[in-house]
Amino acid sequence: MSRNKFAERRLFFYFLFGLSALLILINLFGIQVLDDSYKLSANNNVIKSLTLYPERGYIFDRNNVLLVTNQRAYDLMVTPRQVKQMDTLELCNMIDIDKTYFDKQFSRALKYSRHRPSIFVKEISKQTAAQLQEKLFEFPGFYLQERTMREYPQKSAAHILGYVSQVPDYVLKKENDYKRNDNYGMSGVENSYETELRGAKGVQYLIRDVWNRTKGKFENGKYDSLAVNGKDLELSIDIQIQEYAEQLMQNKKGAIVAIEPATGEILSLVSSPFYDPNLLIGRSRSPNFNRMYKDENKPLFDRSLLAEYPPGSTFKLLNALVGLQEDVIYAGTKFSCDEGWLFSPKLKVGCHAHSSPLNLTESIAQSCNAYYCSTFRRIVEKYPTAAKGYENWRNHILSFGLGNFLNNDLYNGRKGRVPSVEFYNLQYGERRWKAPTVISLAIGQDALVVSPIQMANMCAAIANKGHYYTPHIVRKINGEFLNDSTYTQPKYTSVDAKHFATVINGMEKVYTSKHGTAKSARVKGIEICGKTGTAENPHGADHSIFIAFAPKDNPKIAIAVYVENGGWGSTWAAPIASLMIEKYLTGTVTNTKQETFILNGNLMNPAHEN
Repeated sequence: MSRNKFAERRLFFYFLFGLSALLILINLFGIQVLDDSYKLSANNNVIKSLTLYPERGYIFDRNNVLLVTNQRAYDLMVTPRQVKQMDTLELCNMIDIDKTYFDKQFSRALKYSRHRPSIFVKEISKQTAAQLQEKLFEFPGFYLQERTMREYPQKSAAHILGYVSQVPDYVLKKENDYKRNDNYGMSGVENSYETELRGAKGVQYLIRDVWNRTKGKFENGKYDSLAVNGKDLELSIDIQIQEYAEQLMQNKKGAIVAIEPATGEILSLVSSPFYDPNLLIGRSRSPNFNRMYKDENKPLFDRSLLAEYPPGSTFKLLNALVGLQEDVIYAGTKFSCDEGWLFSPKLKVGCHAHSSPLNLTESIAQSCNAYYCSTFRRIVEKYPTAAKGYENWRNHILSFGLGNFLNNDLYNGRKGRVPSVEFYNLQYGERRWKAPTVISLAIGQDALVVSPIQMANMCAAIANKGHYYTPHIVRKINGEFLNDSTYTQPKYTSVDAKHFATVINGMEKVYTSKHGTAKSARVKGIEICGKTGTAENPHGADHSIFIAFAPKDNPKIAIAVYVENGGWGSTWAAPIASLMIEKYLTGTVTNTKQETFILNGNLMNPAHEN
């Protein structure tokens, strides 16, 4: 290699070295002079960053009654690297823990990080925090983090509201906005509207002395940011009706769902057994949750959304509507009933004693099984094959919101089940089943199951004569009405509006006819349209079911009541629905004798359990 080429290469390397050095110096200048984050990091031995937690949004009912508010609380934080010799027992006594718990929490904090703060004890009361603050300098590595804790003034609607807890690991893994110590809505509205309720965190940088005492703001708060509070929600429920419904369902298992037909707004959503939502706040949350989780009556299980029940005789209304739509029956069609429907000596669907034959409206009023077995058979056999006839019937049923998720704004739900052709092909074999094979579907049994909210929505669709609005629980966010087509656009059934009048007249006769199955639950001055149901239960007493809407014209409420092990629909479910309707429409109850019977009723003793 020539001397010139060597010199050129050396000069090139010098150039690269000089350029690299220049870039490093520029970068250092940017970091140390221009980048504020470096300034904060470089001083972190004397600067403490304090997260400012926003106030979670308030929750109100439709009449502006406060349902969820916040109370001030404090988390005791620890940074293990900064912990030095101290009086551990004194700290334990001040925050009401023992030495074993102290060691457990400190080990957990070490496992998380030696250098990063984590929660040592959550949600310390204001009183304890005030006492601790005065002596906190004696406990290096520990400091108090202010936050808010939920409070429930009405002590009701626990399943609707849900609860808040520390953000779970699965959320931390998929969402970067959360830190380990953050709160998170775990269920109910707290979960489904977590984004709106949570707000945005702020930060405050504080100067501390050698004794870990705060001496003031770093550079007068230049780098601080304010927390942005969460948005307030107005729910569609009426808390007075919600509380009344819970009173009626005391000592009973089941659910009540009430909907405003004209909007789809949920007026009441009750799952029983229920609990005080205040049980799931503060330091007592974990033991209370574990106790309820192990309770055989499952108070944490939301029966209004998650339970899947046979609809029983309430389902006859849909078979009547499909029969009218398919022109296999009309209002004057009569079928005979000899205490049941007989297909063969081996296949009979029983029925209670009543007059015979009955037309359509009276068949609804008296809940004749034979009428709907005959109707269902005609619907299916109208088509060349049972499979085609059944599929057509099923599509009609699905149009009422059954057999699928309603896509509402609630935390969870179940699809229910309207069995498919494939379901029965697997069970019986292709082309080896016909309408009589699945005849129990005519009276809401067989493999058919629905949730209480689906039943209430079905009733609302009938009240509206062929359409419904997706049920939803939130009306307003920060004072603004929801503007979401999911909830504002009607969903139409496959049954023409002209067919509903006959069925609605039959539902009215359930109350007004001398043979009506809910005549004992009628309410003077209110035209109520309803349908009783009784679902067979192989594990114990049958379930009591009732759906209704009122008034008959321009209905304001549609309701579904399901009482597990309650027997006839007229015994428990129908009176509860009538009491709820009267209470909502008038604010009073006239049948105090019936009310007392329901309030004092207890179906949760061992004789009535599943």
